[in-house]
Amino acid sequence: MAAGATALSTVLGTLLAVGLARHASRSRLLPALSVLPAVLPDIVLAIGLLAFYSLVSATLGLHSVLLAHTVFGLAFVTAVVRTRIAHVDPSLEEASRDLGAGEVTTFLRITLPTLAPGIVAGALTFTLSLDEFVIAFFTAGPKDPTLPIVIYSMIRFGVTPEINALATLLLAVSFTVVIAAQRVSRLTEAL
Repeated sequence: MAAGATALSTVLGTLLAVGLARHASRSRLLPALSVLPAVLPDIVLAIGLLAFYSLVSATLGLHSVLLAHTVFGLAFVTAVVRTRIAHVDPSLEEASRDLGAGEVTTFLRITLPTLAPGIVAGALTFTLSLDEFVIAFFTAGPKDPTLPIVIYSMIRFGVTPEINALATLLLAVSFTVVIAAQRVSRLTEAL
C-alpha cells in the first residue's frame, strides 16, 4: 500500500509542482490548496475522505486507502518539489529550448534531472504512508486491514513479542528508506 501510494503521489505531486510553478505564479489560492492535506489534522482529512466516499457511493477497501494515502502524500511531494523548483536556474531550460530541444525533451533531460533531489526527498512520503493509522482506519474496508490497523487490533489485547517485532521492523524499514533516500539525493545533486 505504501509503495503504491508513494509512486502515485510522487508522479502526481511532481507534475502538480511543475504546473504550479509555471502556470499559477499569480494565484495564491492554488498553491495553498495543494498543501492543504498536509496542514489538516489526519482525523479531519480521514473524516472528509470518508464523507466523500459516502457521497459518491464508493465501496471501502484497499483502493480507497490507496487513494487516501495518495492524496495525503501528494501535498508533501508538491511542497518539496516546489521548493526545489524555486532553486533551479530557469536559464537551463531556456538554453535547451533555444538549442532546438522540444518541451518533452527539455523536461526529460533538463528539468527532471535538476528536480531529482526534490523528487527523491518527496518520495519519503513512503515512511508517512507506511505507518499512517488514522486515515487507513477510516478509509479501509472491514476485510482489508493495513499493517497499522492490524498492530492496533493486536495492542488492544496487550503488548506481545509479535507487536514489538513488528514495531521494530517498521522502524528499521523507515530508517533504511530515509538513509537510502539521503544517499540517492546526494548522488543526484553531485551529478
